[in-house]
Amino acid sequence: MTDTPHLLTEATADGILIVTLNRPDKLNALSNETMALFEQALLRFRDTDALKVMLIRATGRYFCSGADLKEGNKGAEKRSATSIREHNRTQNRGMHRIYDEMEHIEKPIVVAHHAMCVGGGLEMSLSCDFRLAAKSAGYAFPEGLMGVLPSSNGVSRLTRICGPHWARWLIMANKPAPADLALTMGLVHQVFPDETFADEVMNFCRHLAKQNGEQMGSAKIAIEMCADFGPEMSRHVERMANSALMLNPEYLAGMDRYLAGVGGKSKD
Repeated sequence: MTDTPHLLTEATADGILIVTLNRPDKLNALSNETMALFEQALLRFRDTDALKVMLIRATGRYFCSGADLKEGNKGAEKRSATSIREHNRTQNRGMHRIYDEMEHIEKPIVVAHHAMCVGGGLEMSLSCDFRLAAKSAGYAFPEGLMGVLPSSNGVSRLTRICGPHWARWLIMANKPAPADLALTMGLVHQVFPDETFADEVMNFCRHLAKQNGEQMGSAKIAIEMCADFGPEMSRHVERMANSALMLNPEYLAGMDRYLAGVGGKSKD
């Protein structure tokens, strides 16, 4: 471990866990230390009821330049196709495991790109529920320059989110996407001016933290399932999810309050 942690964490009073990539001198390249600390923060977020939203951000002139190739990657020196596939799946700084867990946690994860986000940093971001961009942000997969593909969900999740049309742009054509184009692609949800970006991101996270946790968790699962199912099976998913939510004491109490309010107004 270095004297300066590669990742910083901070929990706010309103239930937001802020995780900050903190290697500005290395363009926030994802080191073994970064990923180990990130996984610790992720599990803390998962297992702490008081934490409602996780926000991933970064310091410096890059959000993330991808994996730290200069650091090396234990096991990557294997040279059979099978060993390389198994390395990417089970090792590779734990990226597959960590990114899968991000998708499975039934709480919202937000990533805020203030600047360029490429390679492994973009793969991490694709596993988040919400991607917010500053005007100066940009996106790319430079792996094509070396004759390979993104290996930790870059192809699969990008295609799922943006479709094959734009996956070809970033991966086959190896073309970058500035923030406004990323919005058109569906890669990010919203683009904000650089000057107000930090405040806009926190306002959005506070908004999420106020939402019903049970509804958020069910919605996250249902949306993923409906992306894979046809319309009939998707409607079954809706019904199954709602049948549990409508037994939630918070929902029942809220309906009682609403109906009491409506009844009170109708008498006036």
